Amino acid sequence: MKKSLTLCMVCKDGQVLLGMKKRGFGEGRWNGFGGKVDEGESIESAATRELREEVGLEPKDLNKVGILEFSFETDPKILEVHIFKIGDYVGEPQESEEMKPEWFKFGEIPFQQMWSDDEYWFPYLLSGKLFRGKFHFDRPSDAEYSAKILSQELFEVSEI
Repeated sequence: MKKSLTLCMVCKDGQVLLGMKKRGFGEGRWNGFGGKVDEGESIESAATRELREEVGLEPKDLNKVGILEFSFETDPKILEVHIFKIGDYVGEPQESEEMKPEWFKFGEIPFQQMWSDDEYWFPYLLSGKLFRGKFHFDRPSDAEYSAKILSQELFEVSEI
């Protein structure tokens, strides 16, 4: 069974906007902004809604750059995450109940405080390449625990 999710990566002027997850899945980790796709909602609409809810931004451009599948030893469900790169938006980043935003220069991304797969696919994102991949973990990351990657595949594609 697959569950569709979104992840928005706001990149501007050699920096990426990340949010410190304050609660729920991935709490205590830096991440992009996104979440589940509601019943009857398009993936693009979900990405826009989540970006608005989590950091108060409206994307002017929503470019799908990747699809990653995540699975865990402890759960048969596959999380299919649609990754969007946003270069232009309306609004100013604002803290929400769920996320505390902060800008990071491309060379200073805090991978040690992020999900363990991020360091593998971020180079594709930052260099403008399209990608697909699969990561199988032992269990989800949280503030104290960094998920161990048990298997992975990641590759550049010509279209998404």
